[in-house]
Amino acid sequence: MKSFIQLLHFGYHQAMSCIFPVAIFCTLALSTVIPFPYIQRYDAILLILLAVQYLMFRTGLETLDEIKVICVFHVIGLLLEIYKVHMGSWSYPEPAYSKIFGVPLYSGFMYASVASFMCQIWRRLRMDMTSWPGVVPSMLLGGAIYLNFFTHHFIPDFRWWLTALVFVVFWKTWIIYRVRHTTYRMPLSLAFIIVGFFIWLAENIATFFNGWKYPDQHDSWQLVSFSKISSWFLLVIISVIIVAQLKYVKANRIAK
Repeated sequence: MKSFIQLLHFGYHQAMSCIFPVAIFCTLALSTVIPFPYIQRYDAILLILLAVQYLMFRTGLETLDEIKVICVFHVIGLLLEIYKVHMGSWSYPEPAYSKIFGVPLYSGFMYASVASFMCQIWRRLRMDMTSWPGVVPSMLLGGAIYLNFFTHHFIPDFRWWLTALVFVVFWKTWIIYRVRHTTYRMPLSLAFIIVGFFIWLAENIATFFNGWKYPDQHDSWQLVSFSKISSWFLLVIISVIIVAQLKYVKANRIAK
């Protein structure tokens, strides 16, 4: 019975941490069946997601610091989107006034939703890390992963080398999280894989509702390639590194 109660509490905090990602999927789904007579669909999605963020902040579901992190990820994601669309990796075929270089501004929120989840679950489960490799190794690795998303179009793709390096750098690092009065732990690398897999599932939902399209999905929807799991695995690492470093910086500032 105790294990069941723990599972319910864990599921509750996971669900509450997914409010913003769920809001994105619901908006994408509903906007495919509900017409917007005076506004383009992508523009409407942007306005709805801005409203959701405002409401989450006003109701205390997100803090000001978490909003700042989300903004950082929005910019990081938008820059990557602009580059990838330019390179033909995927596209946003519908018209919109809020497009920049063919990319609607709402797309950055899909990256920001990962940051929203990370910040929320970190706070709700009172997470911590053991044996964190430190700011220099983690930030260098995160920077190399992000850079590889751009450079693999011109030079060999180093994702598998970087994936191996992730396990080397973080092999001693464990996540500590708490559910009610019980403390649990999990290898950080395993958490990367789990979250990356669920983001891949979410990506299938988003493309099904025409959030964006890969080249092989223009004629009819198809399952997103399993290889994308590795991309999301690496993206999650960037998210965790940035969130963890910001948490440690804030903790040190408070301690002083």
